[in-house]
Amino acid sequence: MDRYLVRPGAPLSGTVRASGMTKNAGLKQMAAALLAPGTTVLHNITPVDDLDMMIELLGAIGADAAWDRDDTLRVDVPERLVPEAPYELVSKMRASINVLGPLLARTGRARVAMPGGDNIGSRKLDMHFDALAAMGVELTVVHGYIEAQCNALCGARVVLDFPSVGATETVLTSAALAKGESVIENAAREPEVVDLAEMLTEMGAHIEGAGSSTIRIEGVDELAAVERSIVGDRVEAGTLMMACAAAGGDITVEGIALSDLETVGRKLVEMGVEVIPLPDGVRVRRDGRITAVDVQTLPFPGFATDFMPLAVAALATADGTAVVTENIFDNRFAFVDEMNRMGADIRTEGRHAVVRGVLRLSGAPVRAHDVRAGAALVLAGLAAEGESEVLAPHHVDRGYPDLPAKLRALGADVERIPG
Repeated sequence: MDRYLVRPGAPLSGTVRASGMTKNAGLKQMAAALLAPGTTVLHNITPVDDLDMMIELLGAIGADAAWDRDDTLRVDVPERLVPEAPYELVSKMRASINVLGPLLARTGRARVAMPGGDNIGSRKLDMHFDALAAMGVELTVVHGYIEAQCNALCGARVVLDFPSVGATETVLTSAALAKGESVIENAAREPEVVDLAEMLTEMGAHIEGAGSSTIRIEGVDELAAVERSIVGDRVEAGTLMMACAAAGGDITVEGIALSDLETVGRKLVEMGVEVIPLPDGVRVRRDGRITAVDVQTLPFPGFATDFMPLAVAALATADGTAVVTENIFDNRFAFVDEMNRMGADIRTEGRHAVVRGVLRLSGAPVRAHDVRAGAALVLAGLAAEGESEVLAPHHVDRGYPDLPAKLRALGADVERIPG
């Protein structure tokens, strides 16, 4: 089995550039390309396993997606699409639900297998279904497939129970070609949602309010293929910032705006880490032991759930006791047992984890169970005595182009060992 080998070393130092946003933005914009016949070109998008799975999925639908070079992807979309997303592809990742809206908008029907992805808790699709039903879609779930059809998508007022990123994206891509105006209340405000709205606007959609809790979409008759660059990967950038908090040092991460990581930056400052905004990035510096602080995950602009395992890795060696509360997913603490194998003192109860900082972790063989948990175990290895092995690194590969290479560029001793 492949594994990451992590050895502690000197404090991190140097400069690295964040990759293009892949998992949280690139996947969604690849799906949105289905809304317009022609060739859509996405720049600043870095290959990861989830993107390759989406390429396969788009191929099954009838589109031809391929890499032009390392950071450019072309999506050729035909006039006619096959409105079915098969189980063997959809079951591998959650983001496959993003093809539902474009297929309904283009063909009036869709048959999409219930999506899979990381095992981090129940992520029901009720909000997607309720929003589409309000827009005139008839939906049923039969034999593990979402069966959806409509005569024509109609604008509607959609009030989300929770500012769900996925549901907001589904309404955006459906409403862009719907008849009349759609309004999303309690919409997600994440930068990736804003970037998707900007892409749709470039394609000819009429959208106002992206980045706020109320988004208005006036449907148009057709959209056009575009060429554009996607935003920098704030989760990868936040991972590297947390790595500096865990291992110490002085690093600069370019290609990202601190405004997209404001809550992460604020928490790091509370821990005693110096965070300095730069014109094209952020500088992070840590001397000495960090201070324990409480963390709770919330929708943007709150502390994102993707950063929670990374924060736990840093807090594992903090001075004091921290309470970490997970408000988004109900099974995201599965990695804690692995971190405790490394000598961490973490106890969980329901949605809370009590992290009592220890002076030093101990290298051990551990297993990644999802993307961010795997990255957190790598970060914990940077703060451990001795050598750590992180098994099942393919989970990390789904969201990071090459996390060991980014860390090595900052002086860390991390490598991938083939099985």
